[in-house]
Order: sequence, then C-alpha cells, then structure tokens
Amino acid sequence: MQVKINILFIINPISGGRAKLRIPALIDRYLNKEKFNANFFLTEYPGHASEIVEEAIAKDFEVFVAAGGDGTINEVASKVLEHGKTLGILPLGSGNGLARFLNIPQNLKAAILLLNQFKKDRIDSAYFNNKYFFNLAGMGFDAHLSSAFSKDKRRGLAGYIKLSLKEVFSYKEEIYEINIDGVNYKRKAFAVTIANSSQYGNNVYISPDASVKDGLLDVCIIKPFSILKLPLLSYVLLKGTAEASDMIEIIKGKDIRISRPKDGPVHVDGEPLKMGKEIQITVNPLSLEVIVP
Repeated sequence: MQVKINILFIINPISGGRAKLRIPALIDRYLNKEKFNANFFLTEYPGHASEIVEEAIAKDFEVFVAAGGDGTINEVASKVLEHGKTLGILPLGSGNGLARFLNIPQNLKAAILLLNQFKKDRIDSAYFNNKYFFNLAGMGFDAHLSSAFSKDKRRGLAGYIKLSLKEVFSYKEEIYEINIDGVNYKRKAFAVTIANSSQYGNNVYISPDASVKDGLLDVCIIKPFSILKLPLLSYVLLKGTAEASDMIEIIKGKDIRISRPKDGPVHVDGEPLKMGKEIQITVNPLSLEVIVP
C-alpha cells in the first residue's frame, strides 16, 4: 500500500486582490487523494506563513504549498529550506515572478494538477543581509515603490501601475558602492536589483538571462534617465531586452556587498523592509527543493 504524503497548503487570503475562499474546494476536487493527505491554513498577518510552517514541521508534513504571491512564497520557502522539506506553489499574487520563471501554470486547476505529478527540482536561494530571497531583492525605486504599495489600499497590477506613475516623478537617484566578487564599482542608480530569476512578475523582465540553477546572482543597475525615457525603459523591461539596453547594466556574481549613503527601504521578494547602509548578499546554490513542471 502506498504511504500518503502529508501536504500543507498555506493560503494568503488577500494576495493579488483575489478572494481565496474557493481554493480549498478546488484543491479537494483536483488533488490526488491517493497520493496526498491535505491540510489547509489561511494566513492572518505578515509573518504568519512562517509560523505555520514552523509549527507543522513537528507534525510530519513533507510538502508545504505557498498559495499566494512572491511574499507568501518567501515566507514558506525560507522555513522549507531551513528544515529540508519540499516547496509547492499555487501562484495567486499580483505578479507571480518566481512562479512564472519556473513555468508553474497561472491557472489554479492546472497548478494543482501539477502538484499531483510530484516532479521535484532544486533551485538557488540567496541571502540579503539576514533574509532569504528566491526571486528578486533590491533597493532604490523598486524598494521605495514596494514600501508605498504596502500602504496603499488598492491591490493588483492596475493599482501598482497607477502608484508607479505617481511616485516616479519625485524619486531621486542615489550613489551606490558595489563590490562583486572582489571588484569595486561606484554607480549612481535609479534602482539596484539583485536577480535570482529573470522577472519582477507579470512578464516584466529585469534580467532575461538570469537562472535559478547557475549559482550566480545578477546585479541589475538601472541608470539615471530622463523622465521622457520612461516609456523606453518600460518597453525594454516588457520585451525582455535589458541585456542589450544602455539604460541597464547587469553584472553576475556570487558574493556582493553594497554600500549606500543612508538607511532606507529595501524589498525582498517584493516585501518592503528597512535596512541599514551596508547590504551583504550571497547565493546558496541548489538549496531549495521545489515542485516544477
């Protein structure tokens, strides 16, 4: 007789602005019950997903499925990695950057059916000071926007675009001193993004050639630009041509140190945080086991 795998679904009820109450019913309908024993938890506050995983580890759960956006995935994956368990993803966020990179279906039924195949692979993770990240982390305009977006009542892509257009006109670039594998760079930048995968989400590509399996991170520096060039930058990100653009510089590396003039906002997988002037970033090759197509 086949021993069933204990699988826990951790559902963020507000990610992406979509109601999530029908999700347990869909999982019950499409998940292979001969293979899995399924349980569900809805998160109630930031950080709750991490607590749920920590408590469930003692109860013999092997697979933890993050049902939410990149922030929910970050919380679940960080604990899954620490305890050597397996991550599943149901992409329910505004952008779903990591899920898109891993070719996990955006359709919920298809994503549940993918879990049934139980095909696993290992991907890189990274440290941003003392925080894990799996997709992107960074500072500059992205981080400023993440901080502003977290306080905004409107969720979803439309609200994000509206806020971006409002904030971009008043944002001031900063000087960054960046050390990548022992080589020093000094750059004035609109934003500095550290990419493990290729995109922010919604197929907006900051580093089209990035890979979660190469043991490297891509330091993506968006150079200062005239506001008249904002449509061009948007076009570059949507077309996935950042490598060829003179608006963006991309340098690959493993050990990265960034110094900036003052403490301020950062984002780690889209979640806004505040950190000091010094940021230390390292890659952890093939450290996370995840269910993929």
